Amino acid sequence: MMVRFLVALALCVTVCCGAVMAASGEKEAAAVAAAERWLKLIDEDKYAESWNDAAGYFKTAVKQDQWEQSLQAVRKPLGALVSRKLMSKAYQTSLPGAPDGEYVVIQFQTSFQNKKSAIETVTPMRDKDGKWRVSGYFIK
Repeated sequence: MMVRFLVALALCVTVCCGAVMAASGEKEAAAVAAAERWLKLIDEDKYAESWNDAAGYFKTAVKQDQWEQSLQAVRKPLGALVSRKLMSKAYQTSLPGAPDGEYVVIQFQTSFQNKKSAIETVTPMRDKDGKWRVSGYFIK
């Protein structure tokens, strides 16, 4: 009787873990797609559009003119995109210095015309309307 209970419990845990992993996998996939669309705007020098398409949290933290100036100073000198490859993605509900919510921290191995090897970290979050939008961007 105890063995049946343990087998049933193990099966339940396996099914539940699988469902949670599938749900976070779907969220990660949606966040990666949003990040790639957003990065394309930056690659095309559409800095104002990238700000407009960012998460509400991002827009309250960075004014549009500050964002455009930052990209002109930091991103523009790197030149055209040569390649971008997904390195990692991690679903999180808490990040340092940010309100609790749903986030996916994504890293891309990127090559630009004037910088052969860079790591772009893009952090989409699920915005108030349920859509994934970028809340953070960093190039290293």
